[in-house]
Amino acid sequence: MAEKRTIDPAVIEILEKAEAEGISTAFDRAETTRPCPIGHDGNCCKHCFMGPCRLTGKTTVGICGATLETIQARNLARSIAAGAAAHSDHGRDMAHTLIAAAIGEAPDYRIKDEKKLRGVAKHLDVETEGRTKEEIAIEVGKKALAEFGRQEGELLYVRRAPPKRQELWRKLGITPRGIDREIVETLHRTHAGTDQDPEHILIHSLRTALGDGWGGSMLSTDISDILFGTPVPVAARSNFGILREDSVNVVVHGHEPTLSEMIVVAAGDPELNEYAKSKGAKGINLVGICCTANEILMRQGIPVIGNFLSQELAIVTGAIDAMVVDIQCVMQGIQAASEHFHTKIITTSPKAMITGATHIEFDEHRALEIAKQIIKAAIDNFPNRKKEKVHIPDVVDHLVAGFSHEYIAYMQGGVYRESFRPLNDAVIQGRIRGGAGVVGCNNPRVPQDDAHIEIVKELIRNDVLVLTTGCNAIACAKQGLLTPEVMDYAGPGLREICQTIGVPPVLHVGSCVDNSRILTILTQMVTEGGLGDDISDLPAVGIAPEWMSEKALSIGTYFVASGVYTIFGIGSPVAGSEEITRMISQGWEEKVGGKLEFEPDWRKIVEKALAHIDAKRAALKLEEYSPTRYTRSTAYFPGDYTSVEEFKQGSYTRSLIS
Repeated sequence: MAEKRTIDPAVIEILEKAEAEGISTAFDRAETTRPCPIGHDGNCCKHCFMGPCRLTGKTTVGICGATLETIQARNLARSIAAGAAAHSDHGRDMAHTLIAAAIGEAPDYRIKDEKKLRGVAKHLDVETEGRTKEEIAIEVGKKALAEFGRQEGELLYVRRAPPKRQELWRKLGITPRGIDREIVETLHRTHAGTDQDPEHILIHSLRTALGDGWGGSMLSTDISDILFGTPVPVAARSNFGILREDSVNVVVHGHEPTLSEMIVVAAGDPELNEYAKSKGAKGINLVGICCTANEILMRQGIPVIGNFLSQELAIVTGAIDAMVVDIQCVMQGIQAASEHFHTKIITTSPKAMITGATHIEFDEHRALEIAKQIIKAAIDNFPNRKKEKVHIPDVVDHLVAGFSHEYIAYMQGGVYRESFRPLNDAVIQGRIRGGAGVVGCNNPRVPQDDAHIEIVKELIRNDVLVLTTGCNAIACAKQGLLTPEVMDYAGPGLREICQTIGVPPVLHVGSCVDNSRILTILTQMVTEGGLGDDISDLPAVGIAPEWMSEKALSIGTYFVASGVYTIFGIGSPVAGSEEITRMISQGWEEKVGGKLEFEPDWRKIVEKALAHIDAKRAALKLEEYSPTRYTRSTAYFPGDYTSVEEFKQGSYTRSLIS
């Protein structure tokens, strides 16, 4: 049974342990809790108390007269707005922290990347000449905060998009005015009795999502880089085997780097490590889950246990002394799982608490002090661990992470000649067929990581360079796909380019909020020239194989609004309406050059992605892609593989483990 739920051997091992001990996990609940077929297809409205209205059978409109199309547009718009709010609120918190650090009220933080600070200052019209980095940072932080409450004009970061894309947004009236304004207007428009034209509602959804992608999320990424350093490649390890039986195991889980960066510092504190030894441990072992893991992985090289669906299972190992969580993608089920073991769940955000968990509220003004308090709580819990309950799968994969868009430019030319010219030339010549951003969540309705891995394998096999973030990045890490050794499974052209530059064919570019890095990479490719004059001209796609969250819908929508063909797996939240399905695919493509489609079959996702890339190459009048143009493709493929396990038995995996 466990083998049908995931492709991760470590997860299979722990799922069997959970089942034997009668511990419920998300995998179990996905089987026993079936989705409502009416709501699953988007045919239910619960925005007022005359309902909920279920449009099924002979019922074709709600009590207020709302049509199925209006109801579905409202539902989708609200989900996009919620996703935009989540990531943008993250950006707001980063701006507050930047100001506090610059004025000395958050003394444990400092500006680590002054070059990035000055670059961001330019985007925000902040004068830098003759000013200290602290003075610049204060104004950058204030300008960033002003973008959230802006009521008129345009977000300043919109100017970072290609000029043709900016013109299109203005023509359509979807240039975001203020991050918060567009989110609030979505809620107003979708209130009962307000906007009742589905196309009008959906057009505003594009505007709301753009405020996230080219506003809140992009600001969050930039300010994180300023405070904690712009990522560069770092080697690390992943999966359950990184846990230690003889050490205090602390898991950080969530999304905010302000907390996790300080936890890293506290975990390395000599006094706390001595204190851990006094409790019988050899030291402190810090690991990550989900996007907090990605944040400290790409900057500090901290190992990662797993992605979204691994959080309860980490506790089931019996080896976790504290799981420290903040916001987003944290299951309430971790508390129930912890009650079977000694694990202490510690919530830290003023925005998010869990009934039954310990709450130690994090305050950036006393960051290190609180981080040490959290680590001490984990150490004090170590003696409560029951050795007979500990089971750590002996599974470890190696990886390379941390490819910021700045580093991708640097790696193609060095300090003095950094450029996207080599990448563009490789695409023009057909050595690289195109690019794909493969991102997104886990969803227990399908086998964990299966579609993530199969899609990425087939793309690189077909000479498509993959950029990955979030849970897809961790899935790739756990299967050895973030290493140069995987080059043997890449197509010949992609392999040649990656070997020349010295990078894997799958580039880890960050957490889910860092999808904005992909936007800047696409923009830099357009600016470099030779591949059209807009993002929509590029032979590139976006894919979310296992989406589940509202954040994913916001991300997908801002990619579409930026001109990218975007494909989601699992299923569609608007499956009940052919008209809404047409509006967000064909309709949006006619307006903004990008479209949103839902396709549950990963094989068809790959087919659609490659067909789109080839169509864009043809439109640019590039040579038709041929896998045999530069070398014999068969020389690089040791044979067809039919399963992930067969793929993992390849030489690259054996060499890493040895």
